[in-house]
Amino acid sequence: MQNFVNISYLLSSVFFILSLYFLSSPKTSRKGNYFGMAGMALAILTTLALPSIHNIFLILLAISIGGLIGYYISKNVKMTAMPQLVAGFHSFVGLAAVFVAIAALWMPESFNIKVDGKIKMSSLIEMGLGVIIGAITFTGSIVAFLKLNGNLKSKVIIFKDPKKSAKIIGYSLLILTAMFVGFGSKVIFIALILLSLFVGFVLIAPVGGADMPVVVSMLNSYSGWAASGIGFTLGNSLLIVTGSLVGASGAILSYIMCKAMNRSLINVIFSGFSEAPKSTLLDNKDRNPVKQASAEDAAYLLKSSGSVIIVPGYGMAVAGAQHAVAEMTKILEKSGIEVRFAIHPVAGRMPGHMNVLLAEANIDYEKVFELEEINGDFKNTDVAFVIGANDVTNPAAKTDKSSPIYGMPILDVEFAKTVFFVKRSMSSGYAGVENELFYKDNTFMIFGDAKKVAEEITKNFN
Repeated sequence: MQNFVNISYLLSSVFFILSLYFLSSPKTSRKGNYFGMAGMALAILTTLALPSIHNIFLILLAISIGGLIGYYISKNVKMTAMPQLVAGFHSFVGLAAVFVAIAALWMPESFNIKVDGKIKMSSLIEMGLGVIIGAITFTGSIVAFLKLNGNLKSKVIIFKDPKKSAKIIGYSLLILTAMFVGFGSKVIFIALILLSLFVGFVLIAPVGGADMPVVVSMLNSYSGWAASGIGFTLGNSLLIVTGSLVGASGAILSYIMCKAMNRSLINVIFSGFSEAPKSTLLDNKDRNPVKQASAEDAAYLLKSSGSVIIVPGYGMAVAGAQHAVAEMTKILEKSGIEVRFAIHPVAGRMPGHMNVLLAEANIDYEKVFELEEINGDFKNTDVAFVIGANDVTNPAAKTDKSSPIYGMPILDVEFAKTVFFVKRSMSSGYAGVENELFYKDNTFMIFGDAKKVAEEITKNFN
């Protein structure tokens, strides 16, 4: 029996690794999902077959209820709500880790972690670390959900003296963890849970909107390590392996995104405990007035151009404009115009958000380029067509040291001969920063719903 379990768990692990491999590209992502589902199904069936598993009916009932809820959500969730959905799912993994740790402390006999009437120190360390990671993941993910859903403002200021507060919280967490490992007290354990829940809030609440994609990725990593911690507590090797895979891949993705944004991962995660720089950019009262264009104007210039780069952002997701943009692209290409798409690493509100939308509209993968691949081409491009990609096109990232996006590499759309920026209003982006691009000589604003604007432009091609 044990050999069967080991082989099945090994095969599940291979499926999960293949899933991650295929999910690394939009072309093979569907295949990656299938491998992931197959690995999870095999893991569940193998676990249910273990002799130590009882109350199978209740387990299957819980799985069925969860599966139905998941199916309903997946069928009804809009693409614009995907970032907050992902953050919400991360919170459940963290909460599961907390509950497993609680169960292990209150019923150690069921987990075989007692020796000579006392819980093993190694198990207490596992529970302590597991509950810290799990609780931080839970409240951090809830805060991320609220921010992404618009229920909480972009950046929340919590401490008047961030550095002093960080030291107090850090030392308190270390002391409580050491006391719990030393005494195994349930009272100390509850205090550790409460403090960790608070840490999750204070870590994520102050993070600005520009850094939220990194936070979502980092919370994904936390949820993986939390799951791995559960695996140690349960003595389940598969959970340890898969949790580590998710944790490591999430951490690597966060690092890659931070590098693309010229950010320090430590700076992003601990931004609530750092001082905000004073503004170095003076108000420019003499800046150019905003110039407005119509869909008819845009259609004329687009049809007269030789090359077009489309820059999609969260505005496209909100309007569900990807199919209208795809239709506009087809007509332009039939006229012999070169059309490409430029994707910033943090466009949208989660990693890969824009890639998924474009794939949904059947945009050819070969026409979609990352920032470093296409950024140098804007200066030779006739028209840059920006659809709600606010922060990732803002020249303030190069000029304003006080800006939350300062130092972040941006898409250099300002160097195109003509820039059309489709937006509902002049409001700032998710980072809360006014876009200097709006006031450039070669920029024309087209105000309105992105889908309707794209459809109107297509009509005017004829």
